[in-house]
Amino acid sequence: MGFKCGIVGLPNVGKSTLFNALTQTANAQAANYPFCTIEPNVGEVAVPEPRLFKLAEVAGSKEIIPARMNFVDIAGLVRGASQGEGLGNQFLANIRETDAIVYVLRCFEDDDITHVEGKIDPMADYETVETELMLADMESLEKRRTSLEKKVKQNDKEAIATLKLVDLAMAELSEGRPARRAVVPEDLAKEWKMLQLLTSKPVLYVANVDEDSAATGNAFSEKVVAHAQEEDAQVVVISAKIESELALLDDESERLEYMEALGLTEPGLNRMIHTGYDLLGLKTYFTAGPKEARAWTFVEGWTAPQCAGVIHGDFERGFIRAETTAFDDYIGNGGEHGAKDAGKTRQEGKTYIVKDGDVLLFKFNV
Repeated sequence: MGFKCGIVGLPNVGKSTLFNALTQTANAQAANYPFCTIEPNVGEVAVPEPRLFKLAEVAGSKEIIPARMNFVDIAGLVRGASQGEGLGNQFLANIRETDAIVYVLRCFEDDDITHVEGKIDPMADYETVETELMLADMESLEKRRTSLEKKVKQNDKEAIATLKLVDLAMAELSEGRPARRAVVPEDLAKEWKMLQLLTSKPVLYVANVDEDSAATGNAFSEKVVAHAQEEDAQVVVISAKIESELALLDDESERLEYMEALGLTEPGLNRMIHTGYDLLGLKTYFTAGPKEARAWTFVEGWTAPQCAGVIHGDFERGFIRAETTAFDDYIGNGGEHGAKDAGKTRQEGKTYIVKDGDVLLFKFNV
């Protein structure tokens, strides 16, 4: 299962540099001119998971396979994108295909890197991008309204429910607020998602600072943090330039030494990936054996059959039960057999809600 986070922002804020660091590739051209990323670059990124290595050690696994997330480097947006300025239409279409949006905001000064607006103001950059997304959403909703109103006159129940959601979204957008601020009834969550509104997607703010501010942040990033707190959103302060340099270091000791010199305890990218993971309500379960130890991504609240379906559809269709061991019990008792002998392995059925860190072995029949 793939989850996509779209990396968006104005040109020259560090999107492609960040993407390059994330994927440890140079597939995205990080150049000092707008629209250097013409097509969205998609990179699969391993989710850092220390538990997986412990699991592999105990299980004697020959191979370690982490869970993965997709990050999409999307062409820089400019004012007027909702009307097709720059690469606006393409930009908006690419965002629509993502599950969450990572706003990269420039929080550094550099005379050698031009700013499309001629000044460094991360919140003004944010407002430019957010405004274009809101205008695009309003246009999309207005186009839907006419056909919905016709169906409502025919007493179409689905259209009646959808029109209520359209009005709910328009009420927020008309007041200059993104659609994600709307309070949506739980029973209409699926229909709300089907509206495919750009501003209803969860947001992660990334304050891209200079190297000297990587550990402490700066006056620019403080504004981003303050805004995120007002919105009850997540924010990560990061130096894309440092992260791109760290990504090129193959030696772990060199990497640690470099981070220590900068006052960092872990790569900013790790924090960004984990925050993106949490933003989408994602959790991890494990499978382990002599062949491989593997981390699997699931959505919090999923049942055992749904989680089995992540591996293969047949696992879900023919689900019988899941042999379940908590991670700490698996490690503490020396693996599968020790956990069973200690009575720590349970047989869970179709209604079991899988917990983060569960080590599972699915039994199925198709």
